[in-house]
Amino acid sequence: MKIKIFSLIDWIMLLCVLSLAALGIVFIYSSAINQQGVLVTNEYVKQIIWASLGLALLFFAAIYDYRNYERYIVYLFGFLIFLLVITRLFGKTVNGAKSWIGIGDFGIQPAEFGKIIYILFLGWYFHKSEAFEERNRFFIGLAIMLFTMGLILIQPDLGTSSVYIPIFFFMCFAAGIPLRYILWVLSFGTITVFLAILPIWQDQIAKHTYAILSVLTNSRLRVLFTAGLGAITLIGFLGKLFFKHNQYYYWITYVSSILFFAMACSLGVTKVLKPYQIQRLIIFLDPYTDRQGAGWNIIQSKTAIGAGGLFGKGFLRGTQSHLRFLPEQSTDFIFSILSEEAGFLGGLGVFVLYFVLMFRMILIIRRITNHFGYYVACGILGMLFFHFTVNIGMVMGIMPITGIPLLFISYGGSSMWTAMFCVGLMMSINYRHFAFMNQEIVGGGV
Repeated sequence: MKIKIFSLIDWIMLLCVLSLAALGIVFIYSSAINQQGVLVTNEYVKQIIWASLGLALLFFAAIYDYRNYERYIVYLFGFLIFLLVITRLFGKTVNGAKSWIGIGDFGIQPAEFGKIIYILFLGWYFHKSEAFEERNRFFIGLAIMLFTMGLILIQPDLGTSSVYIPIFFFMCFAAGIPLRYILWVLSFGTITVFLAILPIWQDQIAKHTYAILSVLTNSRLRVLFTAGLGAITLIGFLGKLFFKHNQYYYWITYVSSILFFAMACSLGVTKVLKPYQIQRLIIFLDPYTDRQGAGWNIIQSKTAIGAGGLFGKGFLRGTQSHLRFLPEQSTDFIFSILSEEAGFLGGLGVFVLYFVLMFRMILIIRRITNHFGYYVACGILGMLFFHFTVNIGMVMGIMPITGIPLLFISYGGSSMWTAMFCVGLMMSINYRHFAFMNQEIVGGGV
């Protein structure tokens, strides 16, 4: 089939991506200027190179027929697992996480590129498992997610590993998995983390002892309460087994099992996560309890965004970045610099570009007929939505700091290439949809 380049490229998505990448380069340059007006890093030059190479990846992904990935995605997924293991054993440590492999200054982050393979593999799995029972289909997919995510979490890279969760949920929803399964896992995960950090919140944020939290702090009470929840879950399960048509027992089992497993697993959260990661999960509630430590990032970021006002202070006139008050200012907190210098209107422009990009993806998803392509496209949308929501929420102080970059804008080659490739993959899916439809009209095959 002859490829028509003008039909292949989705110009709306391309314009949004180029605009976001250009904004990123401009404000990465701004972040490199110190108080004396001296350029202290060449990050913006590297970003130009990475954006250019990313654009080449976008075109490659758009031109290549995405349906071919189904043939060898199992081998690619196996290679990803191998890379993640190698990274954990022999990788370079950056910002406390052993998540990079490479030689000298050149390095890549396998977990970032792994998002592409993970999305393709889940798309393949959900496509091939359509005849499976819904429950088995969901829990096998959940096992895939937990295994992949676990290899990243032990690096430890909490931010990158967390992106794998919404991708899975978006694709589950697209695959028609019953909402009750998705909500069970989502509720279990949320409550588990909540129960794990409550005692720390009591000691460090509230600085007051609450009697009700003794269930979490007193080991004997905790065991008794957990055992009670386990007994209720067992009774509900037996009632459901013997009285199959009585939904009352089903919902008893459903709710109590969430609480039981959350109580049982919440202790493990504090063992897996590092102390600084737990601190990040709670400090956003009141950053002023540790204003010189864990709360510093959020305080300075909110100060920068608020100082921008409606129109901003002007390009290269921001104080928070040039005085080096903002940490990781070219990566995690790039939106803070943009908001300080371009103001509310500049930030609104970023929102509009992302909204148009994601809305365009939704329109594409609505008309996809190939199931594999449909699942993959939903996974890409989930990844983009999560990155945008969490990064913006993080810099505004309404979400915990997790180190998730703002795709296309934040400094970094791995995240730029991953995002560019995913947009190209979406274009490939869109183009082959039209090709498929046209061939059906004329009586041709796929």
